[in-house]
Amino acid sequence: MVEMLIGTEAREGVVLNVLERLRNGRIEDAIGCFAEEFSFKDHGVDLEFKNKERLAEFFRKKRELYPDSSLQTNAIFVIGDRVISEWVLRYTIMEPFYAGLTQKLPISLTGASIARIEEGKIATWADYYDGLTSRRAALASYFTESVEL
Repeated sequence: MVEMLIGTEAREGVVLNVLERLRNGRIEDAIGCFAEEFSFKDHGVDLEFKNKERLAEFFRKKRELYPDSSLQTNAIFVIGDRVISEWVLRYTIMEPFYAGLTQKLPISLTGASIARIEEGKIATWADYYDGLTSRRAALASYFTESVEL
């Protein structure tokens, strides 16, 4: 039972370390927690990364576009090799308004992340939240290629 508890705490710790490092802008340190072969999927904006450099670019762009963002973890569960965290993400965006003006719009977004840990590293990570509510199309646009018809 003690071995199971230590393994559970270690898997939870990997996820909490990533979140803490991202919160502090230590993106390269956070990326170091991912396995050499991994998958990161953001279902809210329908993006997937399997390359550490590209994932680091994604995290940097999120910090740039949403500098006041804060993530509050409400619950964390460990089931086997999976770590599930339930969270609330808050940030503000500037949105076009009447006659060329802009308005500050606060966003509060609930979601969940599911990570699979293998040998102390993240093998898969998936974020789930309402993409429309998030108003993160600007973020997604940096990582999707436009197609001319």
